[in-house]
Amino acid sequence: MRTTVITGATGFLGRHVVEAGRQCHLPITVVGRRPISEVWGTLAVDLAREVPDFSSQKIAGVLHLAGRAHRSPRSQEEAQEFFRVNADGTRNLLLGLDRSREAPENLVFVSTVAVYGVTGGEGLDEDTPRRATDPYGESKRRAEDLVAEWGRRRGVRIGIVRLPLVAGARAPGNLGAMIRAMGKGYYFGVGDGNARRSMVLARDVAEALFKVAAVGGVFHLTDGRHPSFRELEDGLSHELGRRPPLRIPIGCARAMAVAGDVLGGVLRRQMPFSSRRLAKMTSTLTFSDRRARDTFGWAPKPVLSNLSELVT
Repeated sequence: MRTTVITGATGFLGRHVVEAGRQCHLPITVVGRRPISEVWGTLAVDLAREVPDFSSQKIAGVLHLAGRAHRSPRSQEEAQEFFRVNADGTRNLLLGLDRSREAPENLVFVSTVAVYGVTGGEGLDEDTPRRATDPYGESKRRAEDLVAEWGRRRGVRIGIVRLPLVAGARAPGNLGAMIRAMGKGYYFGVGDGNARRSMVLARDVAEALFKVAAVGGVFHLTDGRHPSFRELEDGLSHELGRRPPLRIPIGCARAMAVAGDVLGGVLRRQMPFSSRRLAKMTSTLTFSDRRARDTFGWAPKPVLSNLSELVT
């Protein structure tokens, strides 16, 4: 029996992907640092440091979600961990696939819009130059190149999905931090809140990955609405049963961000509010998903209409 290999299945997005695969009645092999008993098969391996043994596997396709994200490195060692997990981990996966009985038909790599290394822009498409120099964006860019070159060499259909902010229950990163802060009553809005960001629901992404596997190519996946911070803040407040957050002037926010930068440097830890966080809250950055809509009928649900999923 040929199986679909899923890496990173225990992560936020991975859980949705495994469920989507189970609903399609696909035989699944999960690759991760710890096994998952609910799926067909598991292979416990740390891809950042080990090559998986696929010698006994007949692999139909691969969904590669494993990676390091949602952290700001505070040292050179922490920065290098992005490359170990995202780039070296991808290389080890490909080495393992080289040792399998036969090459898979397809491989889909879940990447990020951070590969572009931009902080602002509207409607950016998949042909935007990838110029990331930060550890996260650059390590993902290197992993993309490894996957693309391997696919050409082995004759495997490659799909690369560059995701913006992914929304869902118990979301990690800035979105999860926003929801937790709102729930505890200490979140505040900045300025007019009109900056817009691309977003997409995790369950929509999970279903789309299997369609990308069938066609190959490089795609953005967004909900096509690109909500503003204010729309998101007001909608989440409503779902949480709280008043819309208080707003602070941009000048005060800048002073608070500088203080957060200084304190974070002294304590060597990430502060809840910093210049980096302020930049994300006040700059518009959106991406076009037209290619996915035209190629395989991508028709996502609006995040703002499904905020109840985020707070459960």
